[in-house]
Amino acid sequence: MKTRSCQVLVVGAGPGGYVAAIRSAQLGLDTVIVEGDKAGGTCLIRGCIPSKAIIHASERFENLAKHAEEGGHMGISSASPELNMKELISWKDSIVQRLNQGVEGLLKAAGAELIHGWANFVDAKTCKVNTDEGVLRIEAENVILATGSSPIELPFMPFDEKRICSSTGALDLEDLPAKVAIVGGGYIGLELGCALTKLGTEVTVIEGLDSVLSIFDKELRRPLEIWLKKQGVKINTNCMAQGADVSEEGVTMKWSDKQGEEHSLLVDSVLVTVGRKPNTQGWGLEEMGLRMNDSGRFIAIDKQCKTNMPGVYAIGDVTGDPMLAHRASAQGEMVAEIIAGHVRVWDKVAIPAIVFTEPEIVSVGLTPDEARDANENFIVGKFPLAANGRALTLEAEKTNGFVRVIARESDHVILGIQAVGSHVAELSGEFVLALEMGAVLEDIAATVHAHPTMTESFHESVLKTLGHAIHIS
Repeated sequence: MKTRSCQVLVVGAGPGGYVAAIRSAQLGLDTVIVEGDKAGGTCLIRGCIPSKAIIHASERFENLAKHAEEGGHMGISSASPELNMKELISWKDSIVQRLNQGVEGLLKAAGAELIHGWANFVDAKTCKVNTDEGVLRIEAENVILATGSSPIELPFMPFDEKRICSSTGALDLEDLPAKVAIVGGGYIGLELGCALTKLGTEVTVIEGLDSVLSIFDKELRRPLEIWLKKQGVKINTNCMAQGADVSEEGVTMKWSDKQGEEHSLLVDSVLVTVGRKPNTQGWGLEEMGLRMNDSGRFIAIDKQCKTNMPGVYAIGDVTGDPMLAHRASAQGEMVAEIIAGHVRVWDKVAIPAIVFTEPEIVSVGLTPDEARDANENFIVGKFPLAANGRALTLEAEKTNGFVRVIARESDHVILGIQAVGSHVAELSGEFVLALEMGAVLEDIAATVHAHPTMTESFHESVLKTLGHAIHIS
């Protein structure tokens, strides 16, 4: 058995792991990163990136369909578009492949050694990796665990990734299903549900809570709920999935409502999106002697992502909520610098949450309900996208979207920013920067925003909070 010693061992080449490895190598540390699949992780290979590619394609298809309607759209008319699902998936895969190769190239350029294989730890800082060339023993001074998460599988509805799919299988469908049932009305299910609806699929959602996207308040959810209703998406809230029977005709999805009444529907595929679970099994967590957090689900860490074992760090989804790629990346960069001797601590004011539905939803910092729970005396301003010129040219105003700002009443420090509407995801960077810089309302009000851009909506929402918006009364 060959042995490789290193200063930093990173396990998992997702958005947390590969960033940690690149930064470690940049800082001159002898770095090894182990990945059992393709570099890029869930986000790049079977999550964020491929889903956004399909979402974009569905938007293009829907726009072409509008142009083909009688009388055209925007003065443009065209023949009815046709969808080739296999070619769409192939195009999506080409993007994934390009980014996968890009990540591998960045690791190599930085000087990090990428090893393909599955790591199994025998103690806190030693693992064995089954590679194509045989078993490799790796001994590390420091270990960064970035093992990520996986879709939760319902025990009575096991995935076959054809008829009963996780989000992974849904992104690889070779044929567009005529009818789909989605179990779980969270962001993953609704993002894919919106895309499938635009492509022409009849979508039914089964959600156990009393609303879809319950992580957001009613005001933020409302534009999405209106869109879903207009598009004929059937939403069944306060309902629990009971199972699914697969046959030659399709899948009979069964669920019960809060009154106990049972329902069934024949569909082509069922998409199960009831959440994700941390990847804590199958690589030797027990052998490492790591402590779990109070829930027992995630690896316990401190403000420097240190575990209870000296020299062992954990980042990303395996450490808990929010299970977001950009959180993992930021943690990975921080940990690499801590190992290199820099003074760093996790002290982020805000981590943006974005849902790429139609319309998109962005939330940064505190919502009004959260500010109220924190006993803050606050003021709120809201500006509708319908009053923004750029939004009108992009037809973003049709979603009844808006930008909302929450600020402390006494000193005007911005506490939170939310937005809903087409294309608002691209505003999130300015929102986060405002909170991280500790901006007050007057800072944004005094900043010249380019015209015509969607960012003017943020400027106007701040003016509205101050009581003197220009473009709305």
